[in-house]
Amino acid sequence: MTDHQTTTRRIPAVSWRQLRSLRVRLIAVFAAVALLAAVSASGIAYWLNRDAVLKRAQDTALNDFRVSLSRSVSTMPLNATCQDLAGLASGVASSGLSYEVVVTDPEHPECSASSDPAHFTLADVPAPLQSTVAKPREVTDSNPYRYHLYWQRQNLEGRPFLIGGSKVMPNGPTAYMFKSLENERADLNTLGWSLSIATLLALIGSALLAQAASATVLRPVKRLGDAARKLGEGRLDTRLEVDGADELADLARTFNRTAEALHEQVEELSAREAQSRRFVADMSHELRTPLTAMTAVTDILEDEAESLDPMIEPAVRLVVSETRRLSDLVENLMEVTRFDAGTAKLVADEVDMADLIMSCIDGRAWYDAVELDAPRGILAVVDPRRLDVVFANLIGNALKHGGSPVRVKVRQTGDSVVVEVSDSGPGIPEDVLPHVFDRFYKADRGRARSEGSGLGLSIAMANAQIHGGTITAANGEVGAVFTLTLPLAPPAPPSEDETEGGPVRDAARDKDAT
Repeated sequence: MTDHQTTTRRIPAVSWRQLRSLRVRLIAVFAAVALLAAVSASGIAYWLNRDAVLKRAQDTALNDFRVSLSRSVSTMPLNATCQDLAGLASGVASSGLSYEVVVTDPEHPECSASSDPAHFTLADVPAPLQSTVAKPREVTDSNPYRYHLYWQRQNLEGRPFLIGGSKVMPNGPTAYMFKSLENERADLNTLGWSLSIATLLALIGSALLAQAASATVLRPVKRLGDAARKLGEGRLDTRLEVDGADELADLARTFNRTAEALHEQVEELSAREAQSRRFVADMSHELRTPLTAMTAVTDILEDEAESLDPMIEPAVRLVVSETRRLSDLVENLMEVTRFDAGTAKLVADEVDMADLIMSCIDGRAWYDAVELDAPRGILAVVDPRRLDVVFANLIGNALKHGGSPVRVKVRQTGDSVVVEVSDSGPGIPEDVLPHVFDRFYKADRGRARSEGSGLGLSIAMANAQIHGGTITAANGEVGAVFTLTLPLAPPAPPSEDETEGGPVRDAARDKDAT
């Protein structure tokens, strides 16, 4: 036996969005209008031709039947026999128009003559036609005859026939004609097929016309969409070529004017932002020199605080505290300006995460207030200085606002390391959670009033992002939980070709070193 393998080919499904596209709708509208017009025109043409063909055929046959019947009846004897009736039927049918005749006579009801008795008899004549033919009409000035020629179209065994009948005189015979309409039906069927083909061709033509029209309309719209997409991606020099004077050309001109105005506004805002960043960087740099001197003086004052006048000691300690806050604020501002200017860079090294966190805790004497769950052996390529800033901000924030004990848990998940810092406080209000990483945000109604600058968590987030990671804030079962997620290896730095002005350097740090 031979195994047969069946290959199933997947046909992509057409989405609802594709069905609702402007191109499809244009083609559908054109096709519907063309179909409606073609069907209407074809239907009207068919019925007009049908009536003309049938009327011409029946008028010709009925006139010939009337003339032939009148001529043949005039030669019959008064007391006609069954043989005379048969002769009448054959004589009328021999006119040359190919119809058959059935003749009856009320004086000889047993006689019913037919030119083709094998196929046509009196029983084939519809009863309504027989009663109408036998019914006399009142003779008036407008109607000189008591009997008239009546007709009816009828299908006999699936074949169309024109059946006509007339009574010659009150006591005379009645004759019925059977005229086949097969040829007319064949002609009408041919006409119907021709009109159907014409309708199909009109439908195909309308679809092609709609395709051409939609391409003419949608091509500028597509270019406009591509330009708008590029503009949204930051390519503010995007412009459209304007050709023509129609509505689409006006739309392209409007887009160009809007893009130009947006470009000018963005350049102006960028210039102002650059000036603001430069101002903050320069101000922070200039403040460092006097702050260095002030810090040295405050260190001496702090050492001598106990020997000072008790009235002066609180003021000295306040000056020391505020000087340190000012120094921290200046350092944070300088760090922020590095991130804003894009000059912050990683000095990465492979370190054990447990050792790095322990070093942060020991360096700040937090070992009594922090519970660490960090297995050794989780190695990551990180910038130790920047991660130390992250851990210091997260743990210090937990101690300040949540209270001890602060729990730090480290685990490895795939190619990432996850560090959770949770506190024992009341948690973070739901309306504050979305803003905890915003700069200078200190609207913390659920905690004690912050004494910091409001930049610590935003700097921690920036340092996490430069490693290719992120920080999330949430409320756990007890207190707030900050989760730091970092890849075990940082993202590749941009090449010199990808950065403007050569390799990335920490300009603010270079300036500080001068």
